[in-house]
Amino acid sequence: MHRGFKALGGTDPPPWRFGCALRPAVVLSALVGLLVGCSGSDQLTYTGPEEAYQKGMDQFEEKDYQRSIRLFRAVFEYGRGNEWAPKARFQLALAQRELGKHLVAANEFQRFTQLYRNNELLPRAEFERANSYYLRSPMYRLDQSDSRQAISLFRLFIDRHPNHDLVPEAEEKIEELRGKLARKKYAAGQLYEERDMWKAATTVYEDAFDQYPDTPWADDALFGAVRSYIQYADRSVQQKQAERYQKAIQNYNRLTQLFPESDLAKEAEELYTEARNKLDRVQARDGEQSLAQEDTSGGSN
Repeated sequence: MHRGFKALGGTDPPPWRFGCALRPAVVLSALVGLLVGCSGSDQLTYTGPEEAYQKGMDQFEEKDYQRSIRLFRAVFEYGRGNEWAPKARFQLALAQRELGKHLVAANEFQRFTQLYRNNELLPRAEFERANSYYLRSPMYRLDQSDSRQAISLFRLFIDRHPNHDLVPEAEEKIEELRGKLARKKYAAGQLYEERDMWKAATTVYEDAFDQYPDTPWADDALFGAVRSYIQYADRSVQQKQAERYQKAIQNYNRLTQLFPESDLAKEAEELYTEARNKLDRVQARDGEQSLAQEDTSGGSN
């Protein structure tokens, strides 16, 4: 047919003639099929904010958190002030947490506290924001920024809602996180000891006790301070030795007074005896040197 068209003196037919003329219909049909395929079971249908919220809760209970998030967000299409919006915002944050997105969840809970300051869920949202950082808290050797943030937010929650049912849980988690921070501090002191950095070790151990005296690592920190001060004094110039052995003894006294039942008591007593004996020798030596200097000074007169 193409040759016949040309034989009659015409030109080549335009590309849209003949077979190509069906392309728009084919493309349209394909697009419709694609849309139907994509929308299928994943299509969200709801008639208002209440239905969107209820369907979101159904999906949440079925552990389809991605779909529940989409439905909770659909509630906001009707304005963030509609009666279902606060609950949807709260559940949206919980769904993000279930997906392991704890920082996203924390931000969603914070958003709730900013938008709905008079809502009955406000205290719970403040608690869950803190809890999101608690869930991000890593093992003690790693950076503890999230642990500190969780402690700060739990304390804020307790200050604002001292009679809330969740206060005991918040206090328990603060105690746990502080224990982790204390352990990290204590581990830093151990590291300085291993590197023979005795001055740094004594400082870190004393800081660990001063900052976390109510944690399970408090007596360990004092014991570490006793041990490190003895090593520090052994390596010090004569004029500083007595002072540092005395520091070891002072930390031993704190240990025995505050933690008389400590498992470290026996070992600490051995270190105390060592520090006491060394201090006595140093003081005797210093006394002899002082007398010798006086004799020398008197003889020169």
